[in-house]
Amino acid sequence: MRLLRIWPDETRFGFMRFRHFTFPFSAALSIATVFAFLTMGLNFGVDFKGGTLIELQPKQGQADVGAVRQAANGFGFGDVEVQEFGAQTSGGVSLRFPIQPGGEAAQGVVVERARSAFGADYNFERVETVGPRVSGELVQSGTIGVILSVFAVLAYLWFRFERELAIGAIVGTLHDIVLTLGFFVITRHEFNMTSIAAILTIVGYSLNETVVVFDRTRELLRRYKSMPTEELLDLSINSTMSRTVMTATTTALSLLALVLFGGRAIEGFAQVMLAGVVICTYSAIFISSPALIYIGLQVGQRSPARGVAVAQPAE
Repeated sequence: MRLLRIWPDETRFGFMRFRHFTFPFSAALSIATVFAFLTMGLNFGVDFKGGTLIELQPKQGQADVGAVRQAANGFGFGDVEVQEFGAQTSGGVSLRFPIQPGGEAAQGVVVERARSAFGADYNFERVETVGPRVSGELVQSGTIGVILSVFAVLAYLWFRFERELAIGAIVGTLHDIVLTLGFFVITRHEFNMTSIAAILTIVGYSLNETVVVFDRTRELLRRYKSMPTEELLDLSINSTMSRTVMTATTTALSLLALVLFGGRAIEGFAQVMLAGVVICTYSAIFISSPALIYIGLQVGQRSPARGVAVAQPAE
């Protein structure tokens, strides 16, 4: 019995011809991300900014965001960020109070004041309080963790592949990280410790996709000594496309279920991961492999940087 083939084995679709569009498109998105990051910044959560975060859910009807904002600003605890989330008919309201002088006792006063003002009409779905010392430690630890993890991944790619393939894999991984940060900047998703976990998971997914395609590329480089570079790269993508489609589809369906039914606590993480799967799949096909052409990968040659002899073209 023949197994189901989502992408037929004999397919020879020309992916490389799209590089003249995908590279400028991704370059423009990356530049826009850097510009937005420098001008708008990330929407740091309580984990990194410190303060008190309260999420309210109306007991009946729809939340009155204007009334909640007016009441919260009247507490005298500084500028309060009030945002609506969820569906228009049953959505809630989030309030973010800045750090109050006086330590944990002062933060507790904020929560008690909010409960006395909104407890009659709203359920308190989430209450988080983080002091300035803790938030500073989380920022430092999170930043160091991400940087070390990214450098470890880049080092692995450099030693895993020959020079040209390693550079192409590094380009694709950095591309995925930048666009994922762009998703945070544009959507204004709260950036917290869970977001760091999402980024590291996306880096792992990106690495997995790239390694699968480039392993096949390296195998074909040894098999075909005179095939044009573009044709060989198209062949490597087509031969791994069934696996790419199945992995991306099953992962996306699982994440979509978490977005729809996972609840408020995991919704943000699932949305970021869903966007990351799309970015990584696009990158593995239209960025990492076409980058090898611009880097100068030549069929019939092996990089001596890894101690592999240069192969001569077949007669």
